Amino acid sequence: MTISPRAWAELLLLGLIWGASFLSIRIALNEIGPLTAVAHRTGWAMLILWAYIALRRLPVPQSAKIWGAFLIMGLLNNVIPFSLMAWGQLHIETGLTSILNAATAIFGVIAAALFFADERLTPRKAIGVTLGFFGVATAIGLSALTQFDIRSLGQLAVIGGTISYALAGVWARKTLGGLPPQVAAAGMLTGSSLITLPVAWMIEGPISLTLAPQTWAAIAYYAIIATAIAYLLYYRVLAMAGSGNLMLCTLLVAPVAIVLGAIVLEEALPLRAYAGFGLLALGLIILDGRVLKAIQNRAGGT
Repeated sequence: MTISPRAWAELLLLGLIWGASFLSIRIALNEIGPLTAVAHRTGWAMLILWAYIALRRLPVPQSAKIWGAFLIMGLLNNVIPFSLMAWGQLHIETGLTSILNAATAIFGVIAAALFFADERLTPRKAIGVTLGFFGVATAIGLSALTQFDIRSLGQLAVIGGTISYALAGVWARKTLGGLPPQVAAAGMLTGSSLITLPVAWMIEGPISLTLAPQTWAAIAYYAIIATAIAYLLYYRVLAMAGSGNLMLCTLLVAPVAIVLGAIVLEEALPLRAYAGFGLLALGLIILDGRVLKAIQNRAGGT
């Protein structure tokens, strides 16, 4: 499927939102456990979206089949990846986490190619995704890749989360594509909350609302902006660009995190970051294909 300019704009916005979510999640984990952090994320976002649906008087699905699809979508796109990545962040370096998270785009394109005829894995798409991935790795530092250890449960957890995200994109397109984005997101988060709330309570204890102000600020960001609002964009982009292209936003997350660190924390932006951004931009241009097509048309017309 071709990515429209509007879809590219919303992909970039998703990358910005989720790029900042790493910091907010890490702040929350200083006080609460990973499962409790996920329960806060899905629970508050669910309430916000259902309130929005009630105000807009949008139709609520009545089919048991749709609600079953919501439950599976919540498991694939929230419960499994949120929990695995939150736990992984406690045990491995941020740079390596971001690199592994960017692999979602690769798994997403491959999964989409396996299930959808209109998202086949063309050579151009394979080259673009690969360049984008190495752009992210270069921006963070290629040396971080040498830290990969298959025996590390933390790294395996993050990889498991990326695979789950990729499968979620396929499941959403197959089962939820006809629903309004607001309803699809709210239903998914309801399915997630039905799982995370009792599991977090049983494993990490009662969910406390007596938290430090910075913890609440972190929860507010990742629940409201990085979940409720972001998933409205998620389903819009899914409808416009397809599940494989949707995963491309993960390539943008790590560079956004680096830039925010330089601006907010006054960290020096290394030269390798610019080289990485260049590779990333080249990968996205190849994936989009319009610039290459224009060059070919121009060459053919001369």
